Amino acid sequence: MFHLSAAVDDTALSRLHHRAFGSDSTAVVPWRERLSRYSLFWVSATEAEDIVGFVNVIGDGGAHAVVLDTVVSPEMQGRGIGKQLIEIAATEARARGCHWLHVDFEPRLAGFYVDVCGFRATTSGLRRLI
Repeated sequence: MFHLSAAVDDTALSRLHHRAFGSDSTAVVPWRERLSRYSLFWVSATEAEDIVGFVNVIGDGGAHAVVLDTVVSPEMQGRGIGKQLIEIAATEARARGCHWLHVDFEPRLAGFYVDVCGFRATTSGLRRLI
């Protein structure tokens, strides 16, 4: 089941990110505070009350929205959950007046974002700050 800007459990969402990204950290990220402060909206996917997918969308207050933190539980990948999260995010961003949906991704994820979700590859830049 998919939810738009539903309440999130910081511990559960942190655990999902740690599992999906291969982190051995047990740190709990203050997701609720970050989402309420900086996000346009977010989309979560649940199965039997457990969070199994998530995407965050931030914006510039105008025509641009940006996808961040896309994650699907490793055991649930390959079932279309990630694609559906992105589709819901695109639909909601459009409904909120955005004209562009941006995403930045590592080359290994191009198959998902470009081939599956319909993003167009563009050139972008990244600067490490710490």
